[in-house]
Amino acid sequence: MWNRFKEGLIFLCLSVCVVLCIPQYAGAKSLSGPKKTIAVVGFENSSGISSYVKMGDDFTAQLNDALIQSGQFMVVSRTELDKVFAEQDLASSERMAKSLAAKKGKALPAQILITGKITEFEEESKGGSQGISIHGVTLGGSKSTAHIGVIVQIIDSTTGQIVDSRRVEGKANASGFNIGYSGSWSIGSSSFKKTPLGKATQIAIDNAVEYISSQLAQLPWQGRVVMEKNGTVYVNAGSDAGIQPGMEFTVYREGESLIDPETGMELGAEKSKVAEIVIKEVEPKFSKASIVNATGEIEKADLVLAD
Repeated sequence: MWNRFKEGLIFLCLSVCVVLCIPQYAGAKSLSGPKKTIAVVGFENSSGISSYVKMGDDFTAQLNDALIQSGQFMVVSRTELDKVFAEQDLASSERMAKSLAAKKGKALPAQILITGKITEFEEESKGGSQGISIHGVTLGGSKSTAHIGVIVQIIDSTTGQIVDSRRVEGKANASGFNIGYSGSWSIGSSSFKKTPLGKATQIAIDNAVEYISSQLAQLPWQGRVVMEKNGTVYVNAGSDAGIQPGMEFTVYREGESLIDPETGMELGAEKSKVAEIVIKEVEPKFSKASIVNATGEIEKADLVLAD
């Protein structure tokens, strides 16, 4: 009896490994051109599952890693983002929407911020077997259906406005031998990933990456002028961001910020074209460009756009 049980467990583990080894982002739309700089600010746990006290943080970490692994973005670490938030005295997400534009002379290091809420997080088991617990992992013979729902918001870091919002979800089923969990497990733990709920979470993360990729493909890449010296324009992005020699960009001068009188939210700013530039040399963190057309002098912090 025990030998049959072990054989069944080994077969189940091998099956789980096959499922988890399927490429995760095959359906995501690849971004062309320079990589946009993004940061995952955080996800709130609104699912009502109080035992997972770090669910929001765990999901944030897993999505952050998935975005990095996709190879499509420059992902700013939360530590780096927190430094800027501290300088701007942004203590909560409620204040973030009204105060994202830098007010103390230092801009956010990310063009786009990703945030949202986990709204559903549940697993339903059907069957008469309670299962056998081995080292905290429960093995049962029931059928399990797992589901997770997440609202993902894409935010313009300059204006604080929500560019787009969508609900993504993940569903997974398991029958025969299924692996359950007990206690307050981390979403990122290897044990949790083997559960139906863990698989559903991974599907939701994959769907979130695909959604973010498709939306950001519609937004223009932007950078900043570091300086202009003897006809050479230094741009604050290089090979790490996908910049290549021959790429063409337009330099704009931003005018006074437009502030909504009712909400205090920055709406953006009028901009005027200053020059057209073409990349000649590329370093990992910056690039050098020559001026093709100019209607004025290029200055530090001018906006660089891939029109």
